[in-house]
Amino acid sequence: MVSKVTDGVKVTVLTEFQPDYSNPGQDHYVFTYKILIENHSEYTVKLLRRHWHIYDANGTVREVEGAGIVGLQPILEPGDVHDYVSGCNLRTDLGKMAGTYLMERVLDGRQFRVIIPAFSLVAPYRLN
Repeated sequence: MVSKVTDGVKVTVLTEFQPDYSNPGQDHYVFTYKILIENHSEYTVKLLRRHWHIYDANGTVREVEGAGIVGLQPILEPGDVHDYVSGCNLRTDLGKMAGTYLMERVLDGRQFRVIIPAFSLVAPYRLN
């Protein structure tokens, strides 16, 4: 688990390898990640966009950008928490992801980026 706070918004990430959906013989590895977003600021904020960099052990880098998260643009009042689960396919059993969320303060429309801390995607057998 990794966490990072940016402008009062805390992002925590937990990852899990999905062996039932992976096929190592065909270089297909599936990971899920759960993200917890906590608004510790004094402002109501809205998540507008996400921007990811996805790395695998072969040196491949993918970039993913788009509106919201899993089809939503959640609004978080001060003290609110939003969580969601998503996934990532890699061609190796080892990789990492990192990125940002574009957030907006509802009060005045001020936009700011919240850092999604870099997190590892590792098949458990790689840890031995």
